[in-house]
Amino acid sequence: MIRLENIEKVYRTDTLETVALSGINLHVKKGEFISIMGPSGSGKSTLLNIMGLLDTASQGMISLNERPIQSHKDSDLAQIRNRELGFIFQKFHLINDLRAVDNVEIPLLYRSMSNRERHKLAEDALQRVGLISRAKHFPSQLSGGQQQRVAIARAIVGKPSILFADEPTGNLDSQMSEEIMEILKELNRKEQTTIIMVTHDKRMADMTDRIVRIFDGRQVA
Repeated sequence: MIRLENIEKVYRTDTLETVALSGINLHVKKGEFISIMGPSGSGKSTLLNIMGLLDTASQGMISLNERPIQSHKDSDLAQIRNRELGFIFQKFHLINDLRAVDNVEIPLLYRSMSNRERHKLAEDALQRVGLISRAKHFPSQLSGGQQQRVAIARAIVGKPSILFADEPTGNLDSQMSEEIMEILKELNRKEQTTIIMVTHDKRMADMTDRIVRIFDGRQVA
């Protein structure tokens, strides 16, 4: 599904060179649910962004479904992200002036489909996360856990094969965190969605198939 070989990420200025990642080799299989753990500043989110094609590596090879992507144009990468990948973040990034269902529709605006079809898919996604009853509510009318459910619905509305989650429970209490994890686990089990999650929470990580540990930009386990 995803293969990283000798990935390095270096940030350079005129006077400083910072190595964010070095020698990362990782293979994620189809249908796997893995978590990435490490202290703050260890390179977890940088690794997730490279895997999710939001950032580029300074060196190394990344392939998605056996396709090397280094030579892809930005427009091609944008299309892959829109059609094959989904993203969930710690901050929900919902648009306050849009209802929940309209927020969920956003990724579909870049696809050729009717308003009715987009709306139906958005409602289906809200149904899958147990929030169809709040479809016409605005983000300010929803709790933190409900807003994260909307964000998950937005991430899955396009039926991605891979879901990236960067601290998806970081702003939630323990009960809400467990509810969000149950949604992700169900997506993984029933839809065979591959999920890659960055987390600081060992309890959440223990619910996944495998833990990848990053320390000072290197893969230690």
